[in-house]
Amino acid sequence: MFFESAPAKINLALHVVGRRPDRYHELESLVVFADLCDELEADAAPADRLTIEGPFAGALGGETNLVTRAVTAFRQRWPGLLDGGVALRLRKNLPVAAGLGGGSADAAATLRLLAAMAGVPLPLTDLMDVAAGLGADVPMCLVGRPAVVTGIGERVAPLAAFPALHVVLVNPLVPLVTAEVFRRLESHRNTVLPRLPDPLTRPAQLGIWLAETRNDLEPPAIELVPAIGRLVGELGGLSGCMLARMSGSGATVFGLFGSGAAAHQAAHDLRSRHPDYWVAAAPLRSND
Repeated sequence: MFFESAPAKINLALHVVGRRPDRYHELESLVVFADLCDELEADAAPADRLTIEGPFAGALGGETNLVTRAVTAFRQRWPGLLDGGVALRLRKNLPVAAGLGGGSADAAATLRLLAAMAGVPLPLTDLMDVAAGLGADVPMCLVGRPAVVTGIGERVAPLAAFPALHVVLVNPLVPLVTAEVFRRLESHRNTVLPRLPDPLTRPAQLGIWLAETRNDLEPPAIELVPAIGRLVGELGGLSGCMLARMSGSGATVFGLFGSGAAAHQAAHDLRSRHPDYWVAAAPLRSND
């Protein structure tokens, strides 16, 4: 049995800096990962099959799921490398269409699992090429550590250091279609990210840097789901929160905290106020 976690991806900052002739958007983003994960298991089987379980399993379809596509892409890139089929079981713990890269993280975890099952070293550059063919967020999820991401998501530069922080995530359980959020974006050519401190080791450094950044997708997402704006204000007003902002194309809002105690207290308060929302608290994963 092989096991991989698929951690939630969080865009601490996301600037839309251009639009290519093929209509894809050029982005610059600081990406981190929370210790909140979908879970994926794999074992040898007579034929490939995928089983989905967990609190958000009902939102996915096996035929179009990115896990299934990742298996197909892996077999096409390395035909004959895997003996027989692969039985995959995905436990879907993260909300779908939430700006957390859940499907992309699942696909990246699938590629890591299949590479482990193959039992031979596979170049990361080749795995990244396969990941890029599955979606813009899959390469950064394959790396799975704090990084600056540019291009349409295919260029991933891991950071040498990142401070220890905790995060609270809250989602009103309203899915957002990324294409619709981009359609409402007023400007497709905005300012680039400021230069990051090097090394980035202290929360105060990050806080000062983040104050000069934004998520360009937040205003159009709030137009579609006004609850996002209310949650940003509510989470940002809780004790110990150094920044509240929307992640990705939404609708998940995150809050950064310097201590686990403050983060879990904030999550408790939010659950009390919004019992129908998805709320979670966890440390951010390091760059190790």
